[in-house]
Amino acid sequence: MASVLRHRLKSYPVAFLTGPRQSGKTTLARSTFPDFEYVSLENLQTREEAVGDPRGFLMRFEKTGGVIFDEAQRAPDLFSYLQQIVDEGRSGPYVLTGSQNFLLASQISQSLAGRTTILELMPFSLAEIVQRKAKTVDDLFHDETREDGEIRFSLDEILARGFFPRIHDRGLEPYVWLDDYVRTYVERDVRMLAGIGDLDSFTRFVSLCAGRTGQLLNRTSLGADAGVDQTTVKRWLSLLQASYIVTLLKPHHENFRKRLVKAPKIYFVDPGLLCHLLGIRDTAHLTSHPLRGQIFENLVINEIQKIFLNSGQRPQMFFWRDQSGHEIDLLLDVGGRRIPVEIKSGKTVAADFFKGLNYYKKLSGAERGILVYGGTESYMRQGHRVLSWAQLS
Repeated sequence: MASVLRHRLKSYPVAFLTGPRQSGKTTLARSTFPDFEYVSLENLQTREEAVGDPRGFLMRFEKTGGVIFDEAQRAPDLFSYLQQIVDEGRSGPYVLTGSQNFLLASQISQSLAGRTTILELMPFSLAEIVQRKAKTVDDLFHDETREDGEIRFSLDEILARGFFPRIHDRGLEPYVWLDDYVRTYVERDVRMLAGIGDLDSFTRFVSLCAGRTGQLLNRTSLGADAGVDQTTVKRWLSLLQASYIVTLLKPHHENFRKRLVKAPKIYFVDPGLLCHLLGIRDTAHLTSHPLRGQIFENLVINEIQKIFLNSGQRPQMFFWRDQSGHEIDLLLDVGGRRIPVEIKSGKTVAADFFKGLNYYKKLSGAERGILVYGGTESYMRQGHRVLSWAQLS
């Protein structure tokens, strides 16, 4: 994403870099612009100065060649003053980083609309872990496979470990680090920003969402199991989305004269985080876990989303399902082309894996689809591209 960030900041005075906590936003900003002044609003004294005298605080940076404001949501009033400075061209450019999108987005839309480019940074992609060049969206249409970049982990190790940079960079025990991550998120961010008094109920709600990964979201059932009303379910889901814990995959609207389901599906931003919330402590537990297929599906959704986001594009990702049960796990809508993607965790490709792809191809006239599976080989079969999980990005 570094090259995209550099290019965007030539056209915009402000770049907003957002994404989950600990996804590498600060590292990306500082390594991309090493000459920029770095200001952390996590620092209490700095934050007090920014909140107490926003105008005077910003004036200190007018003669710098660029500024990075880290954890910018800590001083949201800065944005209205930043608008005036940007419009007058007195300084900049500025990079704002923050993981609490539900605060920053509203401030940006009000104060910096048309002046800001927004990029979302997820945890590592598979390509970043094996240190090979990332795929682009166009690469999804091509049949080439790549041998560069050795994957040092098995599929189950990747699923259980997840992609948060610190786990890989420092060789940390995933379960311990992810436990701290969840505790920090719930006890710090939720209590401070969302006003949720009953943290135990909220934590249980998050775990219940994990158990529904890859399923149609039934808010009534979820609320009943969590012991909360529908208004609370809606509010808590919005909080989980805006703070980059979960993502909702919407159904595609084109019906081909079929009745379609209208509910979205729920996924998590990282398979390791999902495994932790499901109580999976190691690969032995994961191998026999009844939700292993859904966890693998979560991985594939994440990786394809990263291909879009790391290229600076908004993902056009959906699923398709009619009332008769015919389904496509993932439908990519790219430049007028639709690519149906079927996701299977098995290591051996069976003939019935193509049932959904063949049905959708006949119904829609799509050229071909992609089958992503848990094996190691990539090839063509039944007119569709069979893609190993290891070749995802």
